[in-house]
Amino acid sequence: MLEITAGPSVENGEGDLLVVPVMEELTWGPGAAWVIGQLGDWAEGYLSGQDFTGKRGQMASVPGAGSIPYRQVLFVGLGSEVDTEDLRRAAAKAARSAKPHATVVTTLHAVDLDGAEDAVAFGFSLGQYRYDKYFTSDEGGASTERLVLAGAEDAGTRGATVAAAVGKARDLVNEPAAGKSPTRLAQWAVDELESRGVEVTVWGPDEIAAERLGGLASVAAGSHEPARLVRMHYRPEGARAKLAFVGKGIVFDSGGLSLKPPAGMEEMKSDMSGAAAVFAAMWAIAELGLPVEVIGITPLTENMPGGGASRPGDVFTARNGKTVEVLNTDAEGRLVLADGLSLAVEAEPDLIVDVATLTGACMVALGKKVAGLFASDDDVADSLAGAAAAAGESVWRMPLEKEYRSMLDSVVADMKNIGNRWGGAITAALFLKEFAGDGPWAHLDIAGPARAEKTEHYISKGGTGFGVRTLVALAEAHAGQS
Repeated sequence: MLEITAGPSVENGEGDLLVVPVMEELTWGPGAAWVIGQLGDWAEGYLSGQDFTGKRGQMASVPGAGSIPYRQVLFVGLGSEVDTEDLRRAAAKAARSAKPHATVVTTLHAVDLDGAEDAVAFGFSLGQYRYDKYFTSDEGGASTERLVLAGAEDAGTRGATVAAAVGKARDLVNEPAAGKSPTRLAQWAVDELESRGVEVTVWGPDEIAAERLGGLASVAAGSHEPARLVRMHYRPEGARAKLAFVGKGIVFDSGGLSLKPPAGMEEMKSDMSGAAAVFAAMWAIAELGLPVEVIGITPLTENMPGGGASRPGDVFTARNGKTVEVLNTDAEGRLVLADGLSLAVEAEPDLIVDVATLTGACMVALGKKVAGLFASDDDVADSLAGAAAAAGESVWRMPLEKEYRSMLDSVVADMKNIGNRWGGAITAALFLKEFAGDGPWAHLDIAGPARAEKTEHYISKGGTGFGVRTLVALAEAHAGQS
């Protein structure tokens, strides 16, 4: 596990690798000028010969050559201007190059930027992330054991904590569905959160029926794995606000009787990414001790085509009493969220946010790196967008077009679970709105960014943990710490 500490100045430290920043046109950043002065003219000439100019994303390394107490030096280009996200990405790229080195010392955090220590700690930590549980050999090689922020007063504790939470969410998403049944995910919450002062309540099939969670029961009906509803409650003394987070937890989505094609199931272990984000955000908020009350709700189940599965045309009654005709059993996430949102409304929070890999339509609209943001009003939208921007996660506001609500009208129930072919992300959000009450509410459709097709900077191929950072930043804003 990576240890991050504050240490002495670069001149008085030592380590296997020294990472220093360079700006455009070989403008030496903190620590870099000292390195060049110690190594001599050959080092600058070598960098020039490698066409290294300090452009954003460039990296070049030279040996310490016995002139400094570091075996290797990595120069990292930051470009002409640098913001927090640039620093996160630069630290992550450096981390990937640093893996063979046990102790890394850096001055990246010494650039003139608020929150630089947290950005470097976050980026470097996730740059080292890999999900290797099922490898039989160490294909990734050794990782860095210790990162030292030279001359820093703060070791980037907040950034490291959020990175650890994102890593936990990625682990949950990357775990094969057979290894993360609803029962096991519920136990994860008990094991990871209760020790941090979070109350965890788990409902099984009997409680789900008794508590009238018709949507969750309907989706779970075809699976041999029993469903779970996990309710988490973090309530510190002096809480300045009360938030509720609801995460979609479809552990595996076959589509139910509206069966997906084989290729469409290959990544469906990721369909619980919303629940993973809520789990991990609760962990981080408690670990950071934020003075804000937070309720987390995660309905957990598989969606399978068993003999007891819900049929197209069946009708269920959700927690809030509304009836729903299910015309497509592959539009199941909104059904479990209907119950989760209804429970959240009953808690009377200041704001409800649900997070879900909800629609392929949102990916068509926004691609795979941007989440769709739907909100009950402009203030809520601004709050979520601000938290996402501060966290470095991309969201784009989408409309809750009232005229589209008629697409959900049913001839046998209060509503049906799908609209027509067009505007699918919007009609899905309008469906959720029916269960979100009249108070402030936001919906994040993370179908695109929840999973990455390739590794780049601090994003690893597979589960990304998208949403964790935004939820934590939102809690910090409501706690007055942003």
